[in-house]
Amino acid sequence: MQPCVTASGHTIGAESSVSANDDQTDVERVLAGDISAFEGIVRRWQGPLINLAYRFCRDRGRAEEMAQEAFLRAYRALAQWRKDAVFSTWLFALATNLYRSELRRIPARMLSLTVSLDDIPEPPDARTSDGGLEDQDRDSAVQRAVLALPAKYREALILFYFHDMDVPTAARSLALPEGTVKARLFRGREILRSKLPQLLAVPRLKEAL
Repeated sequence: MQPCVTASGHTIGAESSVSANDDQTDVERVLAGDISAFEGIVRRWQGPLINLAYRFCRDRGRAEEMAQEAFLRAYRALAQWRKDAVFSTWLFALATNLYRSELRRIPARMLSLTVSLDDIPEPPDARTSDGGLEDQDRDSAVQRAVLALPAKYREALILFYFHDMDVPTAARSLALPEGTVKARLFRGREILRSKLPQLLAVPRLKEAL
């Protein structure tokens, strides 16, 4: 993943190299014995990691706990970062694997992810002045629909669309071949199209999905 990410996971191009350099400097300081340098890494990536966790579990408190555990594991494993990719790619791969594992341990009845796609209503056909559906209704329906997908499709869509990862980065985060990620993205989109045809007729969403 590109080094500098906003709360939604979007990259800010001009700042990415600065962030990557800061990450590497802080990692080297921590490994040299300056534990306080890890605070810089937490400040830069706390928001994105919490938001990524929230996309997986839809519970703010649980997302914060999962992000905290991700940082703890990253701290313990800093020496394993081989620098063949930017630090943030390594960090997000570690966090993604943790989040996936944690969700498998949570009883299904405690997750909102178990809602069936068939039970998700399409947004009301209320048109705005530009002819589109209300943004809030559309976004809510999209998120609920994605979260209701089988895990293997949901995870790929979350990373690719909600966190702006390209296919190679998403593949590294999921520890999967790029071809597998592409196939899961395609299949996930097909499921959404079949279940929410009205929603996916919205131009902006059609472009995204």
